[in-house]
Amino acid sequence: MRHRAFILIAITSFVAGFIWNPIVFAQGCNSTTSNAVTYEALALEACTSVLVGKKASTDGSVMTTHTNDCGVCDWTWRYEPPADHEPGSKRKIYWFNQFETSPPGKGYHWSDYGHKFNGLEIDEVEHTYGYFHGMFGYLNDQQVGFGESSIGCRRELQNSTPAAKFDITQLSFIAMERARTAREAIRIMGNLATEHGFGHTDRGEMLAVSDPNEVWIFEIVGVGPLWNPGSGKPGAIWCAQRVPDDHISVCPNESRIGEIDLKNKDFFMASENVISQAVEMGYYDPDSGKPFNWKRAYSPRETSASSSRGSSARLWRFLNLVAPSKQFSPDTPNMELPFSVKPDKKISVTDVFHILRDNYENTPFYTAKGIMGGPFENPNYTFRANLDGKQYRVPRSIGMNRSEYTTVVQVRDWLPNPIGGLIWLGLGSLNTTCFAPFYGGITRMPKSYQFGDHWEFDRRVARWAFDYTDFHTQVVYSYAIQDVRKAQEKWELSAVDRTREIDEKALALYKESPEKARKFLTDYCCDNAHAMVNAWWKLGDDLLVKYNHFSLYDVKERRRNRLEYPEAWIRALIKVNGLEPQPERR
Repeated sequence: MRHRAFILIAITSFVAGFIWNPIVFAQGCNSTTSNAVTYEALALEACTSVLVGKKASTDGSVMTTHTNDCGVCDWTWRYEPPADHEPGSKRKIYWFNQFETSPPGKGYHWSDYGHKFNGLEIDEVEHTYGYFHGMFGYLNDQQVGFGESSIGCRRELQNSTPAAKFDITQLSFIAMERARTAREAIRIMGNLATEHGFGHTDRGEMLAVSDPNEVWIFEIVGVGPLWNPGSGKPGAIWCAQRVPDDHISVCPNESRIGEIDLKNKDFFMASENVISQAVEMGYYDPDSGKPFNWKRAYSPRETSASSSRGSSARLWRFLNLVAPSKQFSPDTPNMELPFSVKPDKKISVTDVFHILRDNYENTPFYTAKGIMGGPFENPNYTFRANLDGKQYRVPRSIGMNRSEYTTVVQVRDWLPNPIGGLIWLGLGSLNTTCFAPFYGGITRMPKSYQFGDHWEFDRRVARWAFDYTDFHTQVVYSYAIQDVRKAQEKWELSAVDRTREIDEKALALYKESPEKARKFLTDYCCDNAHAMVNAWWKLGDDLLVKYNHFSLYDVKERRRNRLEYPEAWIRALIKVNGLEPQPERR
């Protein structure tokens, strides 16, 4: 995701103030020169996608994730049912700005899109698959799963003209409707983009594309603003690389595909212009003797965890979390870090939850290091500021606190599609949300997940329950997060533990009647989500009472106790404010 948020943090005692400027990341593809990409804002605020091969997971599932880190974007979800279409039918194509929302009066984002028709109609297929989507498609009824991360591109490749008919949201929707496998999804998206143009509000984009057997990184960029459909040339450049089955990978808003071997069709796919376009634009010299490198050609990023002071540390951190034995150095340029790694141990879905909630704990980039987190070690006082002509910012962690929602999609080859596909969906801030399971076979999303926005508080909206708890956690974070962790253990981990039992019950019903299985799964997921949302409303109420007035109110004993402040913060406060000790009593 690409939006610029300028956040100034002013620490007066322990109160942090945030100032937002919700501007689309124009810098996603812009650069000060034609040979470099300006990624500072992109790296600070955008999304992270993790990919896990089936032999790298503890249960044999393939996993993809998306932390939808924005802060001003749409968070509503929809289920699009399968449909049959008459011969000769057409499918209208729309532009979907990732960062655009619609107010309640217009029915929210996915009910207010008729005016976004961009003039293109493509041939409809006989049957479209059912799927779930938020800002992108995430899982269809064939167990094709997605995750997203914006990667930027060279400025001259950006095509924001009306000639580019496809953005990444619409590509993901069409692939959800038509694809039965990851490879099929990639070909569908690649062919549509090259024929009709890619861009509009999007620059360089990445999708993690999975099915029960494989997971791929698919990356796509435009070909510049001069392209038009009548040129006879492709309107996009794309490339895809498969993650080995026993590996895991990550995309933290930077291109991940390096050298490519198009002869190895089991691991690489690409548009026909993948190399020729680079040669034409001067990004690659075939006479140099050097192999072609996708990311160096189209989305170069010369930085490391250390040189960026943590704003580009997510890649380094992820690799060290999953493969600590390899001891990757924070000084290694990100461009030289591997595409994927074999983890030291297999990864479970709960491991993925923990990775996504990481804030660089026990590293020099910890986002609550020293007084940066205030007296209560809050890792969310992320800021970007200019002072005395110099720019300052806190490291950008994986566990960003401005997520609209986070998805962990599991696809599993040992179960029928309606049972094998599973989305774990957490609304709001990663550290304080609770992941709820939604099986691919359910026939509706809970109503409370289908509406709401940032600007109107509404207790009927699921997302506000998680924001409500998050808000009350931030005040005395180091204390309140312990209460949140207990609630997550009760609701989130218990749902993970129940998965096998639910699978077995659904499978028995499926053998009797697929419709009975779908009803069972729908009722289970919606009832569980409803109970979880209610639990988070109560958790927010409980936190308000327990930590009111920066005190500790013991409800059972009906006593008020002091909250203890850490010594390091007290010493810093004394030094900065020049506090003098109280005179001794005589």
